[in-house]
Amino acid sequence: MMIVKDIFKTLIKEGQELLESVELNERPFNFEENGRYVLVGIRQAGKSYMLYQRAKQLLREGTDIHNIVYIDFDDERLLGFSASDFDSILQAYYSVRSEKPILFFDEIQNVDGWEHFARRLANQKYRVFITGSNARMLSRDISTTLGGRYLDDKVLPYSFGEYLGAKGIRLDDGWEFGRQKNQVQQLFRDYFYWGGFPELLLYKNKRGWLNSLYEKIILGDVIQRNGIKNEQALRLAVKKMAESVKQPMAYNRLANMVKSTGVSTNTASMIDYMRYVRDACLMFTIENFESKFVEKETNKKHYFMDNGLLNIFLTDPESSLLENICAIDLFRRYGTIDDNLIEPRLYFYNRNIEVDFYIPEEDYAVQVSFSLSKEDTKEREVKALVGLNKLHPLKKADIVTFDEEYAIDVDELRIDVIPVWKWLLRK
Repeated sequence: MMIVKDIFKTLIKEGQELLESVELNERPFNFEENGRYVLVGIRQAGKSYMLYQRAKQLLREGTDIHNIVYIDFDDERLLGFSASDFDSILQAYYSVRSEKPILFFDEIQNVDGWEHFARRLANQKYRVFITGSNARMLSRDISTTLGGRYLDDKVLPYSFGEYLGAKGIRLDDGWEFGRQKNQVQQLFRDYFYWGGFPELLLYKNKRGWLNSLYEKIILGDVIQRNGIKNEQALRLAVKKMAESVKQPMAYNRLANMVKSTGVSTNTASMIDYMRYVRDACLMFTIENFESKFVEKETNKKHYFMDNGLLNIFLTDPESSLLENICAIDLFRRYGTIDDNLIEPRLYFYNRNIEVDFYIPEEDYAVQVSFSLSKEDTKEREVKALVGLNKLHPLKKADIVTFDEEYAIDVDELRIDVIPVWKWLLRK
């Protein structure tokens, strides 16, 4: 026990030094003053920085750095750590301090049973901030265990607005009419192809960094964590999902696509694999608003949590990347990390007409088309929105393009055609 306590004394001291020294590009997130938090999202999305950000806020408000405990459970010195060891953290702290600490636990999903310790801390009135890279941290079972004692939220890679801020761009009023418009368009191309992982901004070899991150997620968070034996089938399934990102995908069809390459698998395995991939926050899904229950569960649209990760799979990627980046933005606003936790707010619509995204509570629909320069493409996209408006009256309808902008008034519906770089920056 003394060895374990000594390790934690070292980790606590190192964490305090890190929090004092780290420099931040603060992200827009309003922490409740007395709230405890569970923050979930894909690896490298910036969850650790959200902990740093909250710690920095507390330090500015007068909290003593020695009353803060930050532990990163990805630290190799904690290999073999189990739920029974959690008390060692508190023992190590209280061996040198008497005040109740504020606790920051990073990537805690590595420890099975963490939620029971988190509940006990809440019952004992500790202030606790937790991050993890597994959507099951927000499952019904864990939410029941935590008993409403924590607020939960998702952390995604940078939005385009945050990306611009990290690049030193602060948009003026009317920016789209001046020189800043050119800066926005130029920076958008990198964001469009390589995504918004904060650390990626530091690297020139972006594809190499993204490939390395993907391998860490697929090997560590999916294959090893879930004991997957048929690694080739899993990897092919993710690749086929990437190549079909704009289309609803039934699991039996996905299984057939994988089997057509000569790899043995079945529908049940595909269902499991895609659940594991979503648990790792690598992808998210949306349902058809008009589907019956069984089809809602088996025929969803699957998107990647970041454009850069999708891009590493594709050639001629522009059309797929455009829809995926719109899906990410809408998921940021309306989506939930765990599919089964609450009723979804974001859908696609497919019943005689096809609309890419539909948010019924906002009476809002979005079509995505790289260009409307061809008349038949324009007619198809407009007709779908008009058709949906007749069935479910819309307050707002957009067609997001790569670089076209104008308005269409048809059948008492106003449709805004808007370039994606401008659409992503809307208030």
